[in-house]
Amino acid sequence: MKRSCNAKIIATLGPASADRATIEALVRAGADVFRLNFSHGTHADHRHRLELIRSIETDLGRPLGVLLDLQGPKLRVGTFAGGPVKLVEGAPFRLDLDRDKPGDATRAPLPHPEIFAALKPGAELLLDDGRLRLKVEKSGQDFAETTVVNGGMLSDRKGVNVPGVVLPLSAMTEKDRADLDFGLSLGIDWIALSFVQRPEDIVEAKAIVQGRAGIVAKLEKPAAIEALDAILAETDAVMVARGDLGVEMPAEQVPAIQKRIVRECRRRGLPVIVATQMLESMVSAPVPTRAEASDVATAIYDGADAVMLSAESASGRFPVEAVAMMHRIIAQTEADPHYRSAIDASHTPPSANIADAIGWAARSVAGLLDVAAMVAYTSSGSSALRMARERPRANIIGMTPRRATARRLALAWGVNPVLCHDVMNVTEMTELAVATASKLGFARAGETIVIAAGMPFGAPGTTNLLRIAQVD
Repeated sequence: MKRSCNAKIIATLGPASADRATIEALVRAGADVFRLNFSHGTHADHRHRLELIRSIETDLGRPLGVLLDLQGPKLRVGTFAGGPVKLVEGAPFRLDLDRDKPGDATRAPLPHPEIFAALKPGAELLLDDGRLRLKVEKSGQDFAETTVVNGGMLSDRKGVNVPGVVLPLSAMTEKDRADLDFGLSLGIDWIALSFVQRPEDIVEAKAIVQGRAGIVAKLEKPAAIEALDAILAETDAVMVARGDLGVEMPAEQVPAIQKRIVRECRRRGLPVIVATQMLESMVSAPVPTRAEASDVATAIYDGADAVMLSAESASGRFPVEAVAMMHRIIAQTEADPHYRSAIDASHTPPSANIADAIGWAARSVAGLLDVAAMVAYTSSGSSALRMARERPRANIIGMTPRRATARRLALAWGVNPVLCHDVMNVTEMTELAVATASKLGFARAGETIVIAAGMPFGAPGTTNLLRIAQVD
């Protein structure tokens, strides 16, 4: 199944897309990677869905990526004695650790000592996705006296956000560690780490994963934006998680932050995903709003590697239609002459290393000779990612003898992952690349292809070879 678009689509699986027929329909509609959201569902649910994905992958002969999205530390208020309460603007409201005493209109339990440890007078607390706002007047190790800035109804176990404060907690809870071990045992391709605040969160996860999956840093905290460069230096990919980011930061700042993250990831050659509420209205409607279509197109014009559907494909009424619509928006955007102008204008110079030099040279050769395809023969995926970083006009074929690498490359911009056998020398590699490009319809007889690889073969991260070949 030859990809017709460069940008990839991630579809979240859930109750609306849990059967084999629907998952296969999502693939045929344009999905490249499937997200298993471990905030919902049981291990048995996720195992079953992964088995269906792998079965469909085998039948269709196309590598499919699977992203395990960890829940992360969910901060919530406790319960209320008489049901929902109304917080009135200007009124005092107390939060404390006494979880055994139900809340009322004047106080609520907040069973998270790490929050109180980080609070200072003047800090703000956001409740229920930012609908309610509290200002801290006084705080201690087990309490906070606040004033209601924005009031409203508050009910049991609503979420709490603490913008502008780095909380002294790990990005992984005990539940996350158990979910991570389970996912790794199944052969998950990517791990999405929620509520990343600092590069140490990525380092901690990588120490557990040990290279068995790629790490996606979900950027949804202001602290993560402040530590962006350090986080990008550690992670394998990034997700712009605009939901919580839009809660903790002013909504008008999110578009600029999104563009900054995409630009920095492109400069480094890191896959970057734009997520949350992209086609939100398609949860209940068969078509998106024009604003949503423009939102998806903006991410594509910026050069994002992938765009993601959440509730639209997991629990909405039109999961297949949502993926098909996203695919049409991507295809239409990439067909726009301005798209190529925007991509070329936003291209950044490569770093001064051999791998980036090969990627840059391949792009230059492809442009000069008008090649039919660019082939990256890769063990780790590095050669293909270097090509994808350049955002070339030619199709990219990521050939690899490692099934895990092929699946991870399903996330990368423009890469058509192909599983192949090990090669022993440059001649065999060249012949295999030519045959593959011809067989898959990327190149015809007489056309030219460019091949990048690393020598010696099988050694990860050694992109150092560029070869030009003609299709017989």
